[in-house]
Amino acid sequence: MAVVNNLIEYLKFIFERLNWFSVIDILLVTIIFFFILYLLRDTKAMVLLRGVLFLIVVVSLMTNLSVLPAFSWLVASTLPVLLLAIPVIFTPEIRRALERIGRTGSIWARNEHTSDIEKSIRMIAIAARRISERRYGGLIVIQRLDTLHEFVETGVGLDAELSPELLIQIFYPKTPLHDGAVIVSNHKVLAAGCVMPLSSSGVLDTSPERPMGLRHRAALGTAEASDAVVVVISEETGVVSLAYDKHITRHVLLDELSETLLDFYRPFQPEGFFKSFFKHFFAAFKGVFQ
Repeated sequence: MAVVNNLIEYLKFIFERLNWFSVIDILLVTIIFFFILYLLRDTKAMVLLRGVLFLIVVVSLMTNLSVLPAFSWLVASTLPVLLLAIPVIFTPEIRRALERIGRTGSIWARNEHTSDIEKSIRMIAIAARRISERRYGGLIVIQRLDTLHEFVETGVGLDAELSPELLIQIFYPKTPLHDGAVIVSNHKVLAAGCVMPLSSSGVLDTSPERPMGLRHRAALGTAEASDAVVVVISEETGVVSLAYDKHITRHVLLDELSETLLDFYRPFQPEGFFKSFFKHFFAAFKGVFQ
């Protein structure tokens, strides 16, 4: 009973001193934690973060025990070194987080030439349908704001006008460019037979379906390394998938492919910001403890 009374008194003490500045202060800290969790989602850093949090809790409890003076001294001596080691451990994730922050402002400005975009997307959707029906297999990378120049250089430069027939011909089996990726930008096929980065996040390894092939790993790897949208067509099943923002969506309906791709180019809707904010915040926070 005494513990409960102490807890009530402690909470009462806090709320009596709560003001608008305190609320703003808490809100700012919450936003910072949200963006940290959001930027690290679906990465190996999330596993490391859980380990670090667990270690901090255990160390905090152990160092408060006066019966362990030697252990307390050891922790106090090595903690600065551990803090310096964190940037080294999280180097790839920090780089990706900074890249995401650099792209944050871009969501407010979409390409205004919607007619050209719609035309290109409809051609890609037509090509995807025919490639799927014929079980050719394909990997179409649609460049958005991030440059893909380094990947264009790995393939055969085309700089050709986009058309369904060109895409179908490129992915025709046993042709030299069949196994690589096609990079599309501004109604142009920049290159074909491109080598894209493979995903190392482990997302595909935990998929309930059977392990996916190199095309899907390359599609997800591209979505992890840039803001590109990738259309991948399975050579074995003809199933169409979409990779974007470090995620991959399987079994995309061909009738809905055009509208789904157009959603990536529609103007940002501010009225849904807060709903999206809290949805992603709780999802990111939950991911730390799963």
